[in-house]
Amino acid sequence: MNTANTQASQPTIVLVHGAFADSSSWNGVLTKLIAAGYSTIAVANPLRGIKSDGNYVASAIRDIKGPIVLVGHSYGGTVITNAVNDNKNVRALVYVAGFAPDTGETAVELSGRYPGSTLGSTLAPPVVLPDGSKDLYIQQSKFHAQFATDIPANDAQLMASTQRPIAEAALNEASGAPAWKSIPSWFIYGDRDLNIPPAALSFMANRANSKETVVVNGASHVVMVSHPDAVAKLIEKAATAQY
Repeated sequence: MNTANTQASQPTIVLVHGAFADSSSWNGVLTKLIAAGYSTIAVANPLRGIKSDGNYVASAIRDIKGPIVLVGHSYGGTVITNAVNDNKNVRALVYVAGFAPDTGETAVELSGRYPGSTLGSTLAPPVVLPDGSKDLYIQQSKFHAQFATDIPANDAQLMASTQRPIAEAALNEASGAPAWKSIPSWFIYGDRDLNIPPAALSFMANRANSKETVVVNGASHVVMVSHPDAVAKLIEKAATAQY
């Protein structure tokens, strides 16, 4: 995938959505970044497994010329953690209510390490695929309160109706070597996140030696939808930092 930078030194911003969402969840943030002159790509995350999804994103960014800022929401944070694949152009990582696992950690284990996640009780019965694997959705009737309580109900219903399922196995797959150990990272999340406990997000940010951590008061798991200005501002800080 190719993209042209408006300025040779300006990074391309690559955004990776998480489970139960799609690339349109970045629309508010994209509007801000595009207006600021950034080249942007919102990758369609397959949501099939950490290794395969990481390799997909790595392929999507392989031919981008110049510096890259990788941004991941929720499970998308795990994907960007595993997507660098020695790509020397990736200069910064931004975790938006995102997992930043270490080697061998899983999303299920990290979200359950601290109290506060109510995701499990809101999931619909799994969809069993022909190969026996399972896809997970959030029940539409519980989506607003669980996933996106700080956005209008009508908008949350649209997200619920168009949500992308994640393979159950992806949430239990062990992460590989983490890119955040060698690439500067920034974190932003809401203090009312019911998918990933804020305590877990704080732990991961501190462990990654976050350059800046922003906690948005009253924000849900979809902080990029409810507070696109704050998320775009942090991404721009990562994009303009001196490496």
